[in-house]
Amino acid sequence: MVYLTRSEHFNAAHRLFNPGWSYEKNEEVFGKCANENWHGHNYELLVTVKGNPDPDTGFLFDVKKLSLIIRQHIIERMDHHNLNLDVDFMKDKMCSTENLAMGIWEQLAPHLPAGVQLHCVKLYETPRIYVEYFGR
Repeated sequence: MVYLTRSEHFNAAHRLFNPGWSYEKNEEVFGKCANENWHGHNYELLVTVKGNPDPDTGFLFDVKKLSLIIRQHIIERMDHHNLNLDVDFMKDKMCSTENLAMGIWEQLAPHLPAGVQLHCVKLYETPRIYVEYFGR
């Protein structure tokens, strides 16, 4: 089994805010992330797929094609957008990095060809904070 990782980057704004809570409770739990004027991150996304290399090419999967899938289904939909308002698969969800990584997985998995499996979505919110999601 071979693991192949592609790294991508996007910038996006979001807000952590539970509408069922008071403003004070949101501020207590989420701090500056509850700012009503939103806040942004420079996200780093690492997508790892796994499988066996093709004997004819030596590739698990063409990295250019993997990049196109990530760009089409994730980056173009999220880069320079408000994750809470503009990204359909985050609608009505708490826009945490954890939920975002799971949503990215759900968007990518159906677009991989037979023999190539999604192994991990690793999403850096900051250089010191990241989430890894390995599917259900």
